Amino acid sequence: MIVLVTGGAGFIGSHTVDLLIKQKHTVIVIDNESAQANSKFYWDDRAANYKLDIRDYDSIRHLFNGVDYVIHLAAQARIQPSLLNPSETIESNVIGTANVLRCAREAGVKRVVFSSSSSVYGNGPLPNKEGNELDPLNPYAVSKVVGEDLCKMYNSLGLETIMLRYFNVYGPRQPDKGPYATVLGKFQSQIKKGYAVTVVGDGSQKRDFTYVEDVARANVEAAFKFQKPENLGKPYNVGTGHNYSMNEIAKMLGTKKTRVDKRPAESQETLADLKNTGRTIGWNAVNYLETYLKKLKT
Repeated sequence: MIVLVTGGAGFIGSHTVDLLIKQKHTVIVIDNESAQANSKFYWDDRAANYKLDIRDYDSIRHLFNGVDYVIHLAAQARIQPSLLNPSETIESNVIGTANVLRCAREAGVKRVVFSSSSSVYGNGPLPNKEGNELDPLNPYAVSKVVGEDLCKMYNSLGLETIMLRYFNVYGPRQPDKGPYATVLGKFQSQIKKGYAVTVVGDGSQKRDFTYVEDVARANVEAAFKFQKPENLGKPYNVGTGHNYSMNEIAKMLGTKKTRVDKRPAESQETLADLKNTGRTIGWNAVNYLETYLKKLKT
């Protein structure tokens, strides 16, 4: 198969590209290297690589010709920067997604897998179920809700779509630079330097953490596995069904911690309900946070 991966030189995207190439697929990558929290980008020489911006329809349109599947990961991906520059987030995540879907439909692509986020649930009821009312608390979450709506609309027009709501992804290549790195990326960087880890607020906030290779596998399985029409154009959670507070993580790491002020517009707790994902896509996580943290300590 020929698979186009947007954001394929980034954290989740590069692991997805690795898996696709391992499975002997032909891969096309689009990435503009805009993720400011990434220490580096991971271009695989075995793929056809293009440093382009998905907001520029004319520059990317030809790359979709002959493509079988699209895995759309390119996005402005952090919550706090979206508060500082909401226009940038909306342009990248909404206009960019609209362009990707338009290109895919025009080129006759079979299916698009869209990377959404657990942030769409906000402070809604737990566990987070796909049918729950959404509560986006920030521009990033709003942009993902709109992206899902675009996917649902394009599915009704004949382009198959599946939306995956990722829960706090971690693992090798995770963003670890600057104030808006992922929490485990920041912890890992601080531990390497011998610093205390930085806990936001009182540290009671909980997150469901998902290993990046499990997420890459979810992307690929959602693309290739046959789905009944009634299961398409819908979101599915990609998490573990377990969550941990920042204080618990610091304790498991056995490290000192310092506190910084609570950040606005972030949910207090996330916890994935995985019944639909397991039943429909046949995906479940196989890696868990405790094992990773034990390796991180050594």
